Amino acid sequence: MTFTTPLQRLARLALSTLLLMLVGVGLLTALPGTALAAEASPPVDSAALSKAVVAMEQLDQMRISLASTLEGRTEEPTIETMKEVCKPVGMRVIAIGKENGWQVRQVASKYRNPDHAPANAQERQVIDLFSRHPEINGLWEPAVADQGAGLNYYRRINVEPSCLACHGTKASRPAFIKANYPDDKAFDFKVGDLRGMYAVHLPEVQAALAAAAG
Repeated sequence: MTFTTPLQRLARLALSTLLLMLVGVGLLTALPGTALAAEASPPVDSAALSKAVVAMEQLDQMRISLASTLEGRTEEPTIETMKEVCKPVGMRVIAIGKENGWQVRQVASKYRNPDHAPANAQERQVIDLFSRHPEINGLWEPAVADQGAGLNYYRRINVEPSCLACHGTKASRPAFIKANYPDDKAFDFKVGDLRGMYAVHLPEVQAALAAAAG
């Protein structure tokens, strides 16, 4: 029996995702330009593509690990709990973008923070695709017009058991959420539901290198 390390599994996942993109697998056939993805060389080098996949896998493992610290707690989560469990993930999202010259966001249709609402039709369509096809973990799409050149990578976020401490029924939400998020939409989830996704925009290599160096 052969055993693999977590990094080996991430590398294999990155490679398989990259191969799907290079052979022109377009899952959002309704989006203009998707069917043309295989007709030209990718505007981003293959190493950056693999790196983006691995970075999002590591980010999601960080999210799951932090959320697991809520397991077994009997006290109601507070704003301090959010700072311990959720804020580090958001900070890491920002850091990954700055380190690589990418634009990285957390996106959800049922959002708590309005900044996480889908920014365009492509993001709305990808979330819909993920919700209808739980077997799809991630996919690549051409950048939309207002992003310029490049590619977008989307990676699903699933609800873990510990997430229900703050994202369960509307009535069971902690008091600090009810008080601070009057327009909250992030409730009534069940374990395994689609929570949202990570959205990564990789611009042309030259632009990415310039941003990372600056």
